[in-house]
Amino acid sequence: MEKETRPLVLLWGISRESGFLYVISLCAMFAAVFCNFLLPWTIRFVVDSIIGVPGKIDFSLLGVNLDAAFAENDLLIAVFVIGVAIVGGVFSLASQKTLSMAAEGFIKRLRVALFSRIQMLPYSWHIGIQTGDIIQRCTSDVDIIRNFVATQSVEVVRAAVLIVFAYSVLFGVNTALSFVSLFFIAVIFVCSLIFLRTLSPGYLEADEAEGRLLSIAQENFTGVRVVRAFGGERREAGKFDAQNRAFADIWIRLGRRLSVYWGLGDLLTGLQMVAICAAGVYEAMHSRLTPGEFVLFLSYNSMIIWPVRGLGRLLSEAGKAGASCSRIGEILNAPIEREEPDALDILPDGDIEFDNVSFSYDKDHPVLRGVSFTVKRGSTLGILGSTGSGKSTIAHLLCRLHDLEEGNGTIRIGGRDIKRFKRACLRANIGVVLQEPFLFSRTIKENIASLRDGYSISEIKAAAAQAHVDESIEGFADGYDSLIGERGVTLSGGQKGRVAMARALLKSTPILIFDDSLSAVDADTDAKIRSNLRSRLKDVSAIIISHRIASLSEADFVVVLEDGRVAETGAPSELMSKGGVYRRVSDLQSGAAVG
Repeated sequence: MEKETRPLVLLWGISRESGFLYVISLCAMFAAVFCNFLLPWTIRFVVDSIIGVPGKIDFSLLGVNLDAAFAENDLLIAVFVIGVAIVGGVFSLASQKTLSMAAEGFIKRLRVALFSRIQMLPYSWHIGIQTGDIIQRCTSDVDIIRNFVATQSVEVVRAAVLIVFAYSVLFGVNTALSFVSLFFIAVIFVCSLIFLRTLSPGYLEADEAEGRLLSIAQENFTGVRVVRAFGGERREAGKFDAQNRAFADIWIRLGRRLSVYWGLGDLLTGLQMVAICAAGVYEAMHSRLTPGEFVLFLSYNSMIIWPVRGLGRLLSEAGKAGASCSRIGEILNAPIEREEPDALDILPDGDIEFDNVSFSYDKDHPVLRGVSFTVKRGSTLGILGSTGSGKSTIAHLLCRLHDLEEGNGTIRIGGRDIKRFKRACLRANIGVVLQEPFLFSRTIKENIASLRDGYSISEIKAAAAQAHVDESIEGFADGYDSLIGERGVTLSGGQKGRVAMARALLKSTPILIFDDSLSAVDADTDAKIRSNLRSRLKDVSAIIISHRIASLSEADFVVVLEDGRVAETGAPSELMSKGGVYRRVSDLQSGAAVG
């Protein structure tokens, strides 16, 4: 089992490549802050010079006593102020530009890391999470982190630098006044931390609620045909409205807490200014503070108080970013599909064996119970069973979309446990037409050839002809270049299944699985497809899963499943003569056809 890594550690590892740009940005930011700190000192000198009261502290820069230099040359003050403003602006611009480059580079790598990780996660992870939730984590959560890294993170560092710079000067100006200012700053900071701890769970809850909201929208948009066919528009709108209200209620509760925080912050900020003014007047009356130094103190305090005042907003954004980090960390920490160190990448020719296989998606509901059968190399196995009997699970297990636990049987190919083969090798040698075929929002030609580049149009047309979908395709205005909608919504159910079948046939694999893929076509089309496949399946080990007897009539061997167990086995003719489940289903379907 993989050891879970803290989300911030994972993100730090991704951001290291931008470390040099971050360092440049911070250095430029330090320089810009230092330039900003020079200007109030100049104002302090001007005020005291006009009044004629000398300051207690001379300010020196690079060995030059600026107070003395200003006293000798008035023009120098103007030149100094303009120069410092220009230099500070240049450093500020450099800081923002390099930070933006670093943040965008980090986010670009984070998106790639997320998408790559999702590709390696097991099928069981994908079916256990909603698609909308995955999309929300890869978009909204990533954008929240991006905004924090690109803007708020540097403000946190800037606030810390401001406090250190300011109080290193202010304590030299007046100790008593500095303690008054520092007391209120500390109170505001502690309040910010307390509110952050109370708000963080709310941000996580809001993120999860947004994921559920997106999932509802995504399901509705992709299932639009079903919604319209059953007149479910109002029901779906009500479902969305209920989740939207729940989402809004979370943010309303967060807004109430934030309003308390901002109100308290305004009160503390006002009290600090009143206290500093009162203490400043008292110190000035006792000749412990010059007017210029008092102006300097107010200027530096204003430079400190607003970043600290905005610390609540920054911490609020940090809370959102923290919640997003946790959700993204769940993906980056999720265990991926791993291979054995000595896994093989060549699949041998041989029989496919299911040996006493048992499987369940949860412990209380077993799907397969001690299933055993063999598919001889180059033969066709038919699997008959009702809904829920475990037919599709057999296909999933053979492709290792799920793995068997120890003691639940073995699946072999060529006499070797399929766990001994790399998944990529196994899946590259198995062509699957799933019960619910998925088509991409691309052209028909691209969908048939979507598993590998380099197929010629003649190969694509040959596969389509074998799947008996070529005539339908050529009937479209753009033929094989016709663009189909998302999930193939512009095709009928039978056409989607046959395009998916053409895709599997084009792959030319030694093993083929048809998972109830002919259920959406009529009996006549079914017969034509089986006729086309007859020559194609001569040298292929095939498994045809169906609830339709006609689709299994030409199989070499048939396994009948009932409630996850093997109820009957044998050739189709043998099963017909036995008078068991197979014969009973055949009679029912024949009667239905006649009727």
